[in-house]
Amino acid sequence: MMRITSGQYKGRIIQMPKGIRPTQGLVRKALFDILGDIEGLSFLELFAGSGAVGFEALSQGAKQVVFVENTPNCLKALKNNFTYLLPTTYYLLPLDVFIAIKKLFKDKKQFNIIFLDPPYYRPPRRRRGDSQSHKEMSKKILQMLGAYDILAPNGFVVVQHFKKEQLPKESGKLTLIKESRYGDTMLSFYRKVTINQSSMKITENRALQRVQKTEYRAQKK
Repeated sequence: MMRITSGQYKGRIIQMPKGIRPTQGLVRKALFDILGDIEGLSFLELFAGSGAVGFEALSQGAKQVVFVENTPNCLKALKNNFTYLLPTTYYLLPLDVFIAIKKLFKDKKQFNIIFLDPPYYRPPRRRRGDSQSHKEMSKKILQMLGAYDILAPNGFVVVQHFKKEQLPKESGKLTLIKESRYGDTMLSFYRKVTINQSSMKITENRALQRVQKTEYRAQKK
């Protein structure tokens, strides 16, 4: 049993499908504490599962939440949760995540916050239901989000993943800005790098290189 931690639906029970690893209340609370006020923002939950994170976003005033999920048991739980909570600003995409991202891009949709929690892959102790196909799933989705721009300016991509999974510092237009750990779980926050920011970074790097060269020459003298 899982409950929504805060907002309009605080305390309401979320139905959990069997065989999934839901985002625990502590991690959900930490996520939204970091994101801050999300009232009026659009939210996309990939690999939605029970929809716990998306429902938390709706509870805290998100303007619209899109849930992407295509496994039958999770779809059943999601629909039951929709019936129970009666949210009015949600949309369900029963598609594979890769196909859904392409569709949203084609439809010119953009989101202020994109959250993804792919199935974990743990090589040391393989769990029932895990598969080789889950390995580096987060990296593959980040690459796709870098190529198919569905993140609004100043938006965030948040990846929930296993602590031992190393994610890239940069992926296309996305740059890692923050990492937070909660037990075995990591939350990695990415933002989109604009052309101006990219140019500024290059300029800063060149300036640093010039300073280092000057210091090196001074040392040789």
